Amino acid sequence: MLSFIFSIIRERWFLWVLLIINLPGTVYGYIWYDAQLQQTPAIFLPFVPDSPTASLFFVIVLIAFLMGRNIPIIEALAAVTLFKYGIWAVSMIVAAGAMGSMITLLDFMLIFSHLGMAIQGLLYMPYYRIKAWHIVAVGIWTLHNDVIDYVYGMHPWVKSPLIPHISEVAYFTFWLSIASLLLVYYLNKSWEKREL
Repeated sequence: MLSFIFSIIRERWFLWVLLIINLPGTVYGYIWYDAQLQQTPAIFLPFVPDSPTASLFFVIVLIAFLMGRNIPIIEALAAVTLFKYGIWAVSMIVAAGAMGSMITLLDFMLIFSHLGMAIQGLLYMPYYRIKAWHIVAVGIWTLHNDVIDYVYGMHPWVKSPLIPHISEVAYFTFWLSIASLLLVYYLNKSWEKREL
């Protein structure tokens, strides 16, 4: 079954479909952050729109694949951040819902799209050319981003029930970063490499 999936996702038409989905999704993601970005000091701007930046990394990966190229550092950034922020967004929506916040149709759309983010970044692991130093570099970026988010207060806005628990959100996010890095490292080492 996995072999069949890997054979489908390498097809050019499938890469184009993902690009057509991810490109406007990335633009929409940056628009989603517009109000927060307007209140963000310029020095922190690259670190606030987490999900659309993860999606942007993947858009670059898809374009490179369509051109017959690999950009391993961007592949590592995409794999780690797509999984991390995909799972993070779903967790925050579900946690807020468990604390009494209404889960709307828009929330369900966000859950679906962010689960898609988490999955698609990992599916292409056999086609990435990630080395250990790429994981180290992405680890520095990812953990630095967590510091910006939770030490300097630049984290993505969360629903009101979660605001009093932002320390717990920060703790969860830190360990999610570690788990994402370890997962990508493990899958990169264990999955057989394939050619596009």
